[in-house]
Amino acid sequence: MKKYKVELTKDEREQLTVLTSSGKLMAREMKRAMILLKADESQEGRVWSDAAIATAVDVHAMTVLNVRRRYVEHGLKAALKRAPTGHRAATLDGAGEAHLIALTCSTPPHGRNQWTLQLLADEMVKLQYTEAISYETVRQVLKKTNLSLGRKKNGVSRRKPVLLS
Repeated sequence: MKKYKVELTKDEREQLTVLTSSGKLMAREMKRAMILLKADESQEGRVWSDAAIATAVDVHAMTVLNVRRRYVEHGLKAALKRAPTGHRAATLDGAGEAHLIALTCSTPPHGRNQWTLQLLADEMVKLQYTEAISYETVRQVLKKTNLSLGRKKNGVSRRKPVLLS
């Protein structure tokens, strides 16, 4: 017994048939539409197994299961379209990145020879440029700007101390 049972309405079946025969769908959507048509258990006749559908449409059996699940849980449009990705908003904007770079070029805290990624992350939070930031985000920003904590010459000019004579 299948957990996600696809039972298309007459309108949905006609819509999918028109979509698959028109040739105006992207390949991924076309395969999903074909999966739904073959997985439909509302009409009488042959009931396809997931393995048979996967072979006929040339996809993995998990793809068939995922399309079934998306149809049952979210409907026809969601089953045909790509699942939304989990993109998050950036932790630092351009101004935040500029503050991070300026902080990196500044003198390290007392008792330290140089900045570490964790020290930079902690200092960014302490100075309230961001609510929270991981050392990995700091690393990625510095990598993007070709700024390296380990090199003596890292692409930016540090101010040289003024010697008074």
